[in-house]
Amino acid sequence: MTDIRDQGFSPGARVAPREPDLPKACLDGPSRDAKLIVDHRRLLVRRRTAAANKLRWFLHEIDPELPVPSRGLRRLCVFDALEATLLGRAGVVVEIAIDLISECRGLTERINALKGRLRRLVRDLAPALLEVPGCGVIGAAAILGETAGAARFKSKDAFARFNGTAPIPVWSSNKVRVRLNRGGNRTINNALHTIAVTQVRGTGEGAAYYAKLIAAGKTAKEALRVLKRRISDRVFRALLADESARLQHDQPATEPVELAA
Repeated sequence: MTDIRDQGFSPGARVAPREPDLPKACLDGPSRDAKLIVDHRRLLVRRRTAAANKLRWFLHEIDPELPVPSRGLRRLCVFDALEATLLGRAGVVVEIAIDLISECRGLTERINALKGRLRRLVRDLAPALLEVPGCGVIGAAAILGETAGAARFKSKDAFARFNGTAPIPVWSSNKVRVRLNRGGNRTINNALHTIAVTQVRGTGEGAAYYAKLIAAGKTAKEALRVLKRRISDRVFRALLADESARLQHDQPATEPVELAA
């Protein structure tokens, strides 16, 4: 069977004539900067995690009783304390551990600096998005960069399909149920999941809505999915509000026209 790409056609080229109103992603300027920083920060976090896992193994070999907090290998004060503990000890394992501590410290400083840049960017680009309960700087920057313009979606339902929070209906006998949508943009879906979990653990509107769903007979997973869908709608409205505000800010002020007497 011949692939259409072998004939010089791409799937997008075949679809475009039939669908002239396809939404176009637009990602440039500060929004693109935010996405690039988020992607680079994610890479640095993975490198730090790998280095921290190796470091934890060597620290256990040096001293099995050495207390290391479960998430401590991302804090500068913990790195200082570990270096002070290893000072004066000899051996190749100690040397490697000290080298890994230095690597983790450097990566942590770079990660923190990138988060500071994202905080300044997102405050200017998406203040309404940051007002969504549970939405932090990293999650807001990820949503902003991956959405590439909320105005390109026809509705909140289209945005929900894009991010994977729109449920997939499943018919069984006379019952209509829904199953988990494993498609969509997983980066945005992960950010929405974090927002939902944060709201559930709090005492705000999201926690009350989640408790209401549980009382109505929903399982914990089903209630969380419904909450994520609701948060998706809230995020979509916030993105539209931020984009509208930026457009108004970017439009040059019209000077009054003086009529000749």
